[in-house]
Amino acid sequence: MAAVQALSRWAIPLLLLGITAWGLSRGVPIYERFVEGAKEGWQTALRVLPYLVGMLVAIQVFQHSGALDQLIRVLTPFTSRLGFPPEALPMALIRPISGSGSLALLSQIFATYGADSFIGRLAATMMGSTETSLYVLTVYAGSVGLKRTRHTLATALLADAAAVILSFYIVLHFSV
Repeated sequence: MAAVQALSRWAIPLLLLGITAWGLSRGVPIYERFVEGAKEGWQTALRVLPYLVGMLVAIQVFQHSGALDQLIRVLTPFTSRLGFPPEALPMALIRPISGSGSLALLSQIFATYGADSFIGRLAATMMGSTETSLYVLTVYAGSVGLKRTRHTLATALLADAAAVILSFYIVLHFSV
């Protein structure tokens, strides 16, 4: 156990030291390459920023306009017939849009119902098995100037829907 802890503590510093030593042995100007990479990282951040701000504004409008609540009201009769708790529905809807928003929802669900409740386990399983698809598509496709995403959005949302359905099934049938 102590060896694993020591290895985990030293893994990243040793990796960085190894990369530096390998670069120096090949005659690579390490510091100059690092600065070039930092410049590229900064430029990438600047390219991504407008898409990120746009996505965050859209999320806030969706939540604070009442559109999320209306969508939950429309879906609740259908999902309730299947046994899907309406308290977990916001997680299924927000997760493809926002990682931080869904993390806040997960925290709220844990505080309200408990982490070991059916709703808590379902929300946690959805959190771990779904992706922030809209966020990823908006930020990354936008940052590289990808205009034609073709079936990417539909496929990503279908994968998220499948993950939500399977999360419900798994928690319903395999939890204690």
